[in-house]
Amino acid sequence: MQHEELAQERFSLPLLAWYKAGNRDLPWRRSRNPYHIWVSEIMLQQTRVETVIPFFNRFMELFPTVDKLADAPEEQVLKAWEGLGYYSRARNLQAAAREVRDHFGGVVPDTPEGIASLKGVGPYTAGAILSIAYNLPEPAVDGNVMRVLSRYFLLEEDIAKPSTRIGIEKLARSLIPPGEAGGFNQALMELGATICTPKSPHCLPCPVMEHCAARLEGRAEELPLKAKAKPPRPERRAVALVEGAGVNAGRILVRQRPADGLLARMWELPHVQLPELALAEGGDAREGIAAAAASQGGRGRGVARRPRGSAAGGMAAASAEAHGRAMGFLAATLAAEDGAAVLPVEWLMDAEHLFSHIRWDLAVYRCRPAPGFGGVGAAAAANRAAESAAVYSAASVGGNDAPGGAGADGAAAAAGNAPELDGDTAASGIVADNAAAAGFGSAADPAADAGPDFAAGALVPAPHTLPSRGGLPPRYRWMSWDELDQLAFPNVFLRILKTYREAFENGGVSR
Repeated sequence: MQHEELAQERFSLPLLAWYKAGNRDLPWRRSRNPYHIWVSEIMLQQTRVETVIPFFNRFMELFPTVDKLADAPEEQVLKAWEGLGYYSRARNLQAAAREVRDHFGGVVPDTPEGIASLKGVGPYTAGAILSIAYNLPEPAVDGNVMRVLSRYFLLEEDIAKPSTRIGIEKLARSLIPPGEAGGFNQALMELGATICTPKSPHCLPCPVMEHCAARLEGRAEELPLKAKAKPPRPERRAVALVEGAGVNAGRILVRQRPADGLLARMWELPHVQLPELALAEGGDAREGIAAAAASQGGRGRGVARRPRGSAAGGMAAASAEAHGRAMGFLAATLAAEDGAAVLPVEWLMDAEHLFSHIRWDLAVYRCRPAPGFGGVGAAAAANRAAESAAVYSAASVGGNDAPGGAGADGAAAAAGNAPELDGDTAASGIVADNAAAAGFGSAADPAADAGPDFAAGALVPAPHTLPSRGGLPPRYRWMSWDELDQLAFPNVFLRILKTYREAFENGGVSR
């Protein structure tokens, strides 16, 4: 018996019989509709099955056909994808749907050349669609399949290398039983997802355990071999959660990302990348901001709390300064780069967002629009000017009115009994200079035009022009809470907004 036939007898046929005897009931498996299979495979990239199921069902309700998806506004597609992440998948899927509509009569191609021509469709997705929907003998090799075959055949090549993937695709093709391409490929995926898992594989119930070379040599958990990827690069960012005033009371200032690049055209809270100096002088910047968060415990309006037993004293005072520096840099940079005039008031919460190559460590600050910015009326502007004078009344870091300083309030903070902020008090005395730093005028006269001079000009350049006092900068808008269900946001900003809204509704945040 030839090697290929022997492999099919010992591996392919038992695996296929196991799959047909019982498998997971997944919505995209209930038909051979190529559009359904296509959408499911795109959603399943880097995403767990249980997460995908509700998104898939809702997506099919909104876009039941290729034409419906092709004709939909991109904003609606991104909103339906919201929560799955990797939003370029959604854009590529819609672009490919338009290609199918325009060049293939609305029918998903059934040839390797046709399916591979679609945007965002790689070898795995093409193989999955062709085999499952059209039963063509094409391999569909993903991480699950590479793990299963690496263990069964004791393959010791690095699966991160393209040459290894090509070899495994060739092997997988040779294992497909005649007329059973769709069932066999799904059986391979099922085995990798449920039995031959990355850690602690369940070898005893495995239908092909008898001849598994890695099991026989006691090396199942060592395989597959894969070179470690570089860890994502950390970026510290300050986020402005700006509460509207006057005609915009009850709204939040949001910004749309550029048309190209990371998270293109999605909505977000305005934010800036922080230099190390903006967070802490000496030591680790992330530790500085984390300690600052701890020192602000109880001041996040129910959003965050100070950990029990956390250090006080000097670290608490230094952390308050770190927050003040971050808020000053946030205000100055938004003014210089976007023309957005905002006044940071206090720290609210920390958040994290992980990309494949970047990790955002976010410190979120509650802010208010500067007097006259963003459509605030004259009366409201006058009120905001008076409030701003109070907000920025502390003369310097460590002043008696600066929480975390050397005065009475500073002593209370050092003892772990920092006074509750009422929304009109800055988180650190250093914020007294933020108005001038961002081009909003001095603390004594917030309406005066003082040039930015944050940290002796060491952190940000002077803006070319001062922020507009009337309308909003390009790509900015005020968002009502009802519109949160209409605009597409990355997950991290959704979490921030929903956490803040919940705290506000529960009385944890006051105006």
